[in-house]
Amino acid sequence: MKNAPKWLVEFAVIIGVVLLIRATLLQAFNIPSASMQPTLLIGDFILVNKLVYRLSEPRRGDIVVFKYPNNPSLDYIKRVIAGPGDVVEFEEFYDSKAEVKVYRVKVNGEEYELQYKTLRNFDGRFYYEFDEKVPLGGKFISHRVWYSAYPTKVAGLVSYNGEDCLQQKYNLCVKFRVPEGHYFVMGDNRDNSEDSRFWGFVPRENIVGKAFVIYFSGEVPPLTPEDVTFYTGFRQLFLAILHPRPSRIGNYFIY
Repeated sequence: MKNAPKWLVEFAVIIGVVLLIRATLLQAFNIPSASMQPTLLIGDFILVNKLVYRLSEPRRGDIVVFKYPNNPSLDYIKRVIAGPGDVVEFEEFYDSKAEVKVYRVKVNGEEYELQYKTLRNFDGRFYYEFDEKVPLGGKFISHRVWYSAYPTKVAGLVSYNGEDCLQQKYNLCVKFRVPEGHYFVMGDNRDNSEDSRFWGFVPRENIVGKAFVIYFSGEVPPLTPEDVTFYTGFRQLFLAILHPRPSRIGNYFIY
């Protein structure tokens, strides 16, 4: 490249640096569906730290991007609920003050505390909004979760009959042990999320990184994971720029 124009050399260096950062440190993703609402909205554009899990292990409460176990070409984003060897259980929960019945998570016998906040209307559907507290090292990670106002009869893995199932109810597994080397993940939109309750556990090697900031956000149409491509990513960003949500830009998920 000795005789190449200066601008071409500089451009090649920039591209090289960007690719290096993308491969080792950071990667950008956009949120295509409502499965992580209210924490992440359709049209949120996030940065994912790809280095952090080379130096440490995923923790409960982390929002992670991972390769979907049933189709590793697809990237999913969910919240880590439990890790290797943990016993996960779902139990019915009734908030007598709000007169709302949902379900809550228990990990190794410890409840993930729920506190009712309000009733939300999103796209004509109603959701009960709760604060959920995830115990972690003597502290709590607090975040909002949604439950459908018209819930299913019970929470748990659908027709899961593997050796890790410890208890069934209505032919669904409601108590089970996470295998070694795997993680259990769920969407914050609890009744509108295809997650570990339905397709199983995430192998450690499938986890790409940890979401830590919303760098842009705007109103865009939803996509399925199969619809997400290089082209649709640029299209979604263009639409978001035309219909921005400034109040969401810069929101961090660090704890």
